[in-house]
Amino acid sequence: MADVITYDYIIVGAGSAGCVLANRLSEDPSVSVLLLEAGPEDKSLWMKIPAGASRVFGPGPTNWAYFTEPEKHLRDRKIYWPRGRTLGGSSSINGMVYLRGHPEDYNDWARLGNPGWSWDEVMPYFKRSENQQHGASAMHGADGPLAVSDPAIDDEGSRLFIQSSVNAGLPFRRDLNDGIQEGVGRAQVTVRAGRRSSTAEAFLHPVRSRKNLHVVVEALAEQVLMEDRRAVGLRYTRGGQQVEVRSRREVILSGGVINSPQLLMLSGIGPGEHLQQRGIKVAHALAGVGANLQDHLYVYYIAECEKSISVNHQLTGARMYFQALKYFMNRSGYLNIGAVQATAFPKVAKNADRPDVEISFRPMSLTISKTGAIVLDSFPGINASCSLLRPKARGSIQLASPDPREPARIFANYLDNDEDLSVMREGMRWIRNVFNTPPLANFIKTEVSPGMSIKTDAEWESFIRDSAQSVYHPVGTCAMGVDEQSVVDPELRVYGIKNLRVVDASVMPRITSCNTNAPTIMIAEKAAAMIIADQKST
Repeated sequence: MADVITYDYIIVGAGSAGCVLANRLSEDPSVSVLLLEAGPEDKSLWMKIPAGASRVFGPGPTNWAYFTEPEKHLRDRKIYWPRGRTLGGSSSINGMVYLRGHPEDYNDWARLGNPGWSWDEVMPYFKRSENQQHGASAMHGADGPLAVSDPAIDDEGSRLFIQSSVNAGLPFRRDLNDGIQEGVGRAQVTVRAGRRSSTAEAFLHPVRSRKNLHVVVEALAEQVLMEDRRAVGLRYTRGGQQVEVRSRREVILSGGVINSPQLLMLSGIGPGEHLQQRGIKVAHALAGVGANLQDHLYVYYIAECEKSISVNHQLTGARMYFQALKYFMNRSGYLNIGAVQATAFPKVAKNADRPDVEISFRPMSLTISKTGAIVLDSFPGINASCSLLRPKARGSIQLASPDPREPARIFANYLDNDEDLSVMREGMRWIRNVFNTPPLANFIKTEVSPGMSIKTDAEWESFIRDSAQSVYHPVGTCAMGVDEQSVVDPELRVYGIKNLRVVDASVMPRITSCNTNAPTIMIAEKAAAMIIADQKST
């Protein structure tokens, strides 16, 4: 057997958090860092082109392509969950939207017993990662690796949607990350000069040449190795061969909301009874592992419109080749379009004290199949989606078996309560109202989905249960906090096990009121600072 190699830090998962950690921890040349990724290199051209997100959204070698178990409150449908399985993780396949959420999201974290995580305290870490197109300011950073820019396409449909939202009573907001949030505007994207700025592109590739940073792809983590309740290394499989590596300082799990709790449970850390049922010896009973699962749910509103405000015809047939030519010549054209062109944050519930839905507008209309395939509609269309920002529903991640190659079981438990359903319903009514408000209304031919036959509360609710899908923002399954359901402390250290941390979206005790990629990057920035501080104090 080959000699076991030892590193100071072992990071499991080269996704939105893992790439940030690898960059920051390896800045010290005296520290050795191993970064493990289950998927391949991020070489696909579709990962680099903004509009290419639709090509890597479906099942493939760079996508875990998970499905939930049949969702009881969504007609027993299995809901598709794409997750990045490559360098950059989901930041390499997502819609590139850069949003931080509402200040109270983070103040809530602090109130739950997590000092250091309030809005004012996390702001420096948002700014540290950011390379803001408009330069540095009180709210933005300009020296970080992550490109944050305005959408390159300034289309007429989005301008009309914004104006109709204003006419319907929502204030225009030039910066949706200014700490106020309520309003409508154009969300920025993680794109630099027409190219996706994933965390692999921004944080990892520029430092791959560091001699103290070792990156291993196609390596499936199987078990955290422990001695006397202390993490001392990791076992993984690569090319059919098992490999063991040791850590001098810490093992850090950054596999995401599914894979991090799965690896903890495979290592004997988790709900004792559940582990025993799967034939796993309990190393440390920790009830909250895999619990507290939260996700944003959305429903599409689709309208047929005048051809002048839809880009459907620009991205199909022979016109697609023309758009490709424009993109490769000077990064212009509709291949430089992101997943969302305009975003609104209204309050739709009667007693809402802050925005409770996110409305995402696109100058196109499409259908997403049950298997994740994206197909543009043949007619000129536009759409807006309503996302439920702070769901009450809680689900869980559970082991299917002790085999690390078998996907964990996902129980999202969407819409298990009346409040979530009510907010979704009123959010869809808000969209209908805006689409029927000039000037956008002047370009609408007909409401395609849900259709004007949907009017009563019961009809809306039935439509939502029939058609709702995940926004792909799962969080919370290794929640930080101080109660008995918490998995990590406010320093993201796993309770009861020394030298083991979790750093990814799974540590969020409550979901953010926005897309989750920017908050996940912030978490990794803050975690890196805490880990380095610990290192210096020993």
